[in-house]
Amino acid sequence: MERVPNTSATIETDAISLDRRKFLGQSVGALAGLSALSLPAFATDANAPAAAQGKRSGVVVVGMSQEPTAFNPLMPGVECDEVIWTNVFSTLWTAEPDGSLRPDLAIEIPTEANGGIADGGKTWTVKLRSDVLWHDGTKFTADDVKYSIELISAPGFRSRARIGHSLVKEIVVKGPFEITWHMERAYSPYFALLANTQMVPKHILGKAADPNTAPFNNAPVGTGPFKWGTRTPGDNITLIANERYYGKGPFLEKVVLKYIPDLTALYTQFRTGQVDFVPVPGIPANYYQEASKLPGRKIALSTNGNLEVVMPNLDNKAFADRAVRQALYTALDKQAIIDAIYYGVMKPTESFMPMESWSYFPGLPKQTKNVAAANKMLDAAGWMKGSNGMRSKNGVPLEFNMSTTTGNVLREQCQQLIMQDWQEIGVSMKIKNMPAAIIWGEFYSRSQFQSLLVGTSFRTGADPDPANRFSSGAIPLKGGSGGNYMQWSNPAADKLMAEGEATFDQARRKEIYRQLQIIVREELPILPLFQYSVIEGMKDNLLGYRPNVNQRQNCWNMNEWSWKKKV
Repeated sequence: MERVPNTSATIETDAISLDRRKFLGQSVGALAGLSALSLPAFATDANAPAAAQGKRSGVVVVGMSQEPTAFNPLMPGVECDEVIWTNVFSTLWTAEPDGSLRPDLAIEIPTEANGGIADGGKTWTVKLRSDVLWHDGTKFTADDVKYSIELISAPGFRSRARIGHSLVKEIVVKGPFEITWHMERAYSPYFALLANTQMVPKHILGKAADPNTAPFNNAPVGTGPFKWGTRTPGDNITLIANERYYGKGPFLEKVVLKYIPDLTALYTQFRTGQVDFVPVPGIPANYYQEASKLPGRKIALSTNGNLEVVMPNLDNKAFADRAVRQALYTALDKQAIIDAIYYGVMKPTESFMPMESWSYFPGLPKQTKNVAAANKMLDAAGWMKGSNGMRSKNGVPLEFNMSTTTGNVLREQCQQLIMQDWQEIGVSMKIKNMPAAIIWGEFYSRSQFQSLLVGTSFRTGADPDPANRFSSGAIPLKGGSGGNYMQWSNPAADKLMAEGEATFDQARRKEIYRQLQIIVREELPILPLFQYSVIEGMKDNLLGYRPNVNQRQNCWNMNEWSWKKKV
C-alpha cells in the first residue's frame, strides 16, 4: 500500500453528551444469511469455452467510501483495494458464494483423486490454462506462479501475509503450464489462501530493482477481466475492459471507481443517479427505508464475513490486562448500538467466525451490559477510581484513544455511545479519527493505534483458519508477517491454530475451532460488536450482481456485470 506519513491533523474529542434517543429508529430485520460456508467442492471444468462475448457497452460508476491505494495484490491493503485486485488480476481458483472453488488460472482443483495432491497433503501439482495473456500481451505461464509464490516469502518484500505461503518449498516448473511444489507440512487452509492470492507478472516485477517500489505498484498489469486505466488521486480510478480476457465477459466497456469519503454524500449521489452501485460499507442504515423506496433502484441486504470490532492494542498497559478488556466488553450496550445506530440490521455476535461458517460455534456466552459486574472486575484487578471518578493503577490512568475513518458518520456515533458506556465505569476514552488513507496505512499495519473501531475478517479467505490474524507469528512489530495488529500472543491458541492447519478432517477441525472460539471469547483480543449485513444499492437495470460471503467485497465478479438492454 502507498504509505502516507502520519502527519495529518486529526480530530480529538473529549466526552460528548449524547442522547441515545436521538438515534432510535424503527428496526428492520436483516435478511437470512447466504449459503453456509463449506469445504471446497472441487470442480474441473475451467477450460470450458467462454460464453459468446457480444459487444461490450456501458460504464458502471461504483461509489466507494475509501480510496484504493494498494495496487500490488501481494502487498498490504484493505477491502477497497481488493476491488482492484479481483478485477485486474486472477487467482488459480476462486471462492464462489456457496463455498465451492471454481478453477480460474488453473484447469482443475488439485485433489488426491486427480493426482494433484499427494504425500499426505505435502505435495501439490497444479495444471494451468494455456490461453491466458497478461494485459501487455505476454503469455502467462507457470513461471509467473512460481515467481508470485516465491515473492510473497522473499526477504525484504513487504508482503501482505507470509503465513501459509512460507510453508511452500521446492517449487518446480514441470512445463509452461504445469507446476509442482512441496510443503513443509500439510496445510489445509492453502486452498482458500490461494483463492485469495493473485498472480503477478514475472517479466515485469522480476526485472524491478526493488519490487516494493516498482512502477508496477502504481500502474498494475494483470490477467483479469479489466485493465488499469487512469487514476486521479482523491477522486477516481478507471478500469478498462480486457478484450483478450480468457473467461466470461467482461460485458462493460469500463468501470469508474469514484471515491466519496462521506457516506451521506455517497448515498446522495446514489439517490440522484451519479453513482450506479454502492458496495461495502454500503448505504448507511439510517437511509435504508428511504433507499428501499427509491424509483429505479434495488437494495440488497447481503451477509458479509466481516465483523465490526473494537480492536485494542495489547501493547498498551491498560489493554494488556485481560480484566480491563473483559470489563470494557461487559460495560458495552451492543444491542443499543445495533438498534439505535444501525436500525437493527446488523447481527450481534460473540465469535470471530461468521455465522454461516461450518466452524461457527453458537454456544459462546452472550454478552449483555452489566455495569456492576464491570466495576467489580476493575476493582478486583486493582484499577481504582480517583476523586474525579476515573480509574488508574500504579499511576497508569485507564484512558486511551479510539480511532476510525473520518466521515463515517455511523461509526462516529457508535464511538460516542461507547464512550458513554465506558464513562460509567470510570474509563476515559477520546476520539481520534483520521482520513482512510492515513488510518489504514502504517497507523494500522504497524500498530500505532491505541484502539480502533474497524470492520475486518478473521479468516483465511473462505477457510476458518484465523492464524493470519491471531497467531503470535503474525505480529508485524515482532518480526512476523500477518494481520495480528492487536499484538495478541497466546500459546494455547497458537497450538490449536497449528493443529487446525495440519488436518484435512473437517470434523476434527470443527472441534479445534470450537475450542479456539472459546479462548478468544475469554481473552478478548478483539471486542466483537456485530457481523455485517451490508445494505448495498444499485440501479435496477444493472445485471450480474452476486453477493459473496467468501469475498470481502461484492465487486469480485464485475466481469459478469452488464446493463439490461432497453426493449
